[in-house]
Amino acid sequence: MSSLPDYPDGLYRKIAGRRVTLFCGHYGSGKSTVAMSFAAMLRASLPAGTPVAVADLDIVNPYFRTKDCEEDLGRLGIELIASEYASSNVDLPAMPESAYRITEDRSLHTVIDVGGDDRGALAMGRYASALLAEGDFDMLAVINRFRPLTAAPADAAEVMREIELACGLPFSGIVNCSNLGSATTPEVIEESFGYAEEVSRLCGLPVRFTAVMRGLCGSFEEKTPVLPLDFTISHGGIENR
Repeated sequence: MSSLPDYPDGLYRKIAGRRVTLFCGHYGSGKSTVAMSFAAMLRASLPAGTPVAVADLDIVNPYFRTKDCEEDLGRLGIELIASEYASSNVDLPAMPESAYRITEDRSLHTVIDVGGDDRGALAMGRYASALLAEGDFDMLAVINRFRPLTAAPADAAEVMREIELACGLPFSGIVNCSNLGSATTPEVIEESFGYAEEVSRLCGLPVRFTAVMRGLCGSFEEKTPVLPLDFTISHGGIENR
């Protein structure tokens, strides 16, 4: 992808607004795809010249994540903050020196892709006190009804509690990313709304938006704020939806 897609008027005001947005969730929930799509929406919505970055903190499983998309992100005007060892065969959980900008550079709008589950969330511990002090962040739980270990709302809520304990930060909302990949239909997404609402009830947090492949968005935009997913992440970069 070499140019930013279009987004519905007012989407930024509905689903964003904080300087730092963290996306956490169970392995395979879709959080990396959501983080990438959210960053593209920020870049398209914020004034020209406003710096936007994606920080890949998945240092538990560094071989395949947003690091594979560094060149694609650059073409979209989005910086990547990630371990220099990501997407390599070196298993060394280390973040680059530039990661200090997540908390120190308050002109930088950062989307953080947090490692899966509570073990991955441990990497956030070093930034928690500074983020809490600034008070300008959202931490959003990406949930997917069709992942085996979070298929039940109670299980998804338990994963969220474990992540909060591990990283020392509270969730502020939920993202419904329930999907079956290329087999996703409007009916699949429609059926996930009750699941997301039950997770919301159990956690006492709002469903902030639903993440949906762009071709299916029109079916749901009157029911919920929708973030269009225009691409997926594969080993080697971004693939258009």
